[in-house]
Amino acid sequence: MKQRKRLSRYSILALAVVFAAACNNEPKPPTAVSNADSSAIPLPSIMSYDIINEYPHDPAAFTEGLEYKDKVLYESTGQYGFSDIRKTNLKTGKIITSTKMEARYFGEGLTVLNGKVYQLTYREGKGFVYDAATLKLEKTFTFSAPEGWGMTNNGEYLIFDDGTNVLHYLDPNTFKEVKHLAVTDEHGPVNEINELELIHGYFYANQWQTDNILKIDTATGRVVARADLSNLRQRLGIPQPSGRLHAPDVLNGIAYDAATNRIFITGKNWPKVLEVKLDN
Repeated sequence: MKQRKRLSRYSILALAVVFAAACNNEPKPPTAVSNADSSAIPLPSIMSYDIINEYPHDPAAFTEGLEYKDKVLYESTGQYGFSDIRKTNLKTGKIITSTKMEARYFGEGLTVLNGKVYQLTYREGKGFVYDAATLKLEKTFTFSAPEGWGMTNNGEYLIFDDGTNVLHYLDPNTFKEVKHLAVTDEHGPVNEINELELIHGYFYANQWQTDNILKIDTATGRVVARADLSNLRQRLGIPQPSGRLHAPDVLNGIAYDAATNRIFITGKNWPKVLEVKLDN
């Protein structure tokens, strides 16, 4: 370690006087609020939840992306060799149409915008664009984040996360990133943001390996509310994650029906899709 030269007490005093005189007329910098001062950071409110309805869900579907549009449930599923994109009848759980992905791709988040379905891949750096009516593949695109996780849109941009606390905004025409947003709460960065949905001007997000649904301010990235669904599995009779292939895994999947103000959730390889009441 480099050692600093020592100054005498009188030298330090003389320097302090000179420095104070020189800086006396300078404007004072704004006072910064430290993240360590928890009293200065508002705590997220608590969102309670109620189960309104239950619908069947394919237990073989490793859900990565979920969206409700035009009375149809769009879903992207993951796992190498099993990934696909599908349109499903909410009430019956039956697949209307689907497109299977090549075994080298791990399907991730999706979103529906202007008659197109956009789908991410996990670590392949590639995305896919399908016709929303037929799920026919139209083109591919690339993105620069090392991983693709959840995805939504705000009517103008595609918005996705990458397993960190960063949300990326992409232009759907050029697929160039136009901005990003960092998600934080009272403790600092909130990592492993997963499936996303935009509801009433807020992001609602799963956080991987937790039973939480987060409500995120789209302007600041601040988590403003949190729902704890840790007792949901017990209520539904769904076992805890075991790591076995096709066994029920983590809570993941949020979809919103704007026409009727309904929120739907599910999990990877869960046998049910649930309509829930949060703060909608």
